[in-house]
Amino acid sequence: MPFAALAAATTPTAHIGLGLAAVGRPGYINLHRDRDLPADRDPDALRARTHELLDAAYAQGVRYVDTARSYGRAEEFLAEWLDARPSFTDLVVGSKWGYTYTADWSVEAEHHEVKDHSLATFERQYAETRDLLGGRLSLYQVHSVTPDSPALTDKELLDRLAALAADGVTVGLSTSGPAQADAIRAALAVTVDGEPLFRTVQATYNALETSAAPALAEAHDAGLTVIVKEGMANGRLAGDEAPAVFQEIAADAGVGGDAVALALVLHQPWAGVVLSGAATAAQLSGNLHAAVVDLDDEQRASLDALVEEPEAYWRHRAGLPWH
Repeated sequence: MPFAALAAATTPTAHIGLGLAAVGRPGYINLHRDRDLPADRDPDALRARTHELLDAAYAQGVRYVDTARSYGRAEEFLAEWLDARPSFTDLVVGSKWGYTYTADWSVEAEHHEVKDHSLATFERQYAETRDLLGGRLSLYQVHSVTPDSPALTDKELLDRLAALAADGVTVGLSTSGPAQADAIRAALAVTVDGEPLFRTVQATYNALETSAAPALAEAHDAGLTVIVKEGMANGRLAGDEAPAVFQEIAADAGVGGDAVALALVLHQPWAGVVLSGAATAAQLSGNLHAAVVDLDDEQRASLDALVEEPEAYWRHRAGLPWH
């Protein structure tokens, strides 16, 4: 398993990963991203920002980086950074396939990505990922699996994923939508030649959307590494957007609301890696304070009161604009 090194790590920030969704392309749905990045978001500007974040993350103990084929040029930016730092052999690199980036570097595109979990898309995108990341790729995830995804039932595709696992690349999946728990449980039942296929699961979990928690606990108990994304609900739990209770707890702890949001996730016994989606080095440093935030029972109870119905949460997320 690629995360064995993280399990033995003594640095608290080793269990916080850096996701590159917000910096590999000019448009994304995180709140206030339009003011977090330079006005001129040409590839050189975002390449420089990505490399700055990667440098800051590694220096502060982050040892997992998460990217995807659909994150614009994020794999390319990461590959260039890795090529210049061959000694960083303790970094775990994960990517995803299943969405194709279609915005052509425009924030105004009608569609920014197109989903397709077919075998043909896997073969094309894995070749693209391999060309960029080579042997540095540790984990390859099916991007945004829902219960009806062919990635759970297509025998040819599952056999090909099993062959990838046999070659030494861990196979995982990410989930999204109000039926995350159903997708996770379906994935746990997928076997090839009697062996479980998926060894990691990446899911959305935060103070507003907790519905996947029981299924994530089951995945953890089954031996999968759980990666948590969107711990700050695309910015809804950070900065001025954070609910008052977040700001109060943050003020008492001397940190930002973002650190409280990620600390809540880190405290879950099944959480293996929690992703930061920072777009600036300052945001990243603030996020990493989550590793030293302790939440008492009263504070956790006050945060539990913020939970939304899954359908309402995902409906709100679907309406966020691409900045």
